[in-house]
Amino acid sequence: MKVFLDTNVLLDVLARREPFYSDSVKIWTLAEAGHLVGFASTLSFPNLFYLLRKAKGPKNALKTIGILRDIFSLVPLDAQIVNQAIDSDIADFEDAIQFFSALHADAAALITRNPGDFPGTGVAIQTPAEFLATNFPG
Repeated sequence: MKVFLDTNVLLDVLARREPFYSDSVKIWTLAEAGHLVGFASTLSFPNLFYLLRKAKGPKNALKTIGILRDIFSLVPLDAQIVNQAIDSDIADFEDAIQFFSALHADAAALITRNPGDFPGTGVAIQTPAEFLATNFPG
């Protein structure tokens, strides 16, 4: 199963943000173990680096996003995705890029902590807890 992780879910793991860490890290671990094919937008990388650099320093931030790159497949941010995001009715431009990146990856689910920020068509929009309960109960 292909899943797309929103930047906030990735950051929850990388920064160990509670109370979100436990569900997000389970999905990360499923992707790392090959039980899921995890995707992330290339847009997430500079955003995560910026945030992690402040907390961990530039060397550790680069090492951390290198680990992320090795686990998740990257969805390139291309003109088609940018144009779809610009032309969409999604209020937040970054969310629109995430949404159309998930569609481009043909993901079964876009996993985010902010499901209300995304349209309800084209791909399942789920929180980490919802995704786990639906697909990996017990």
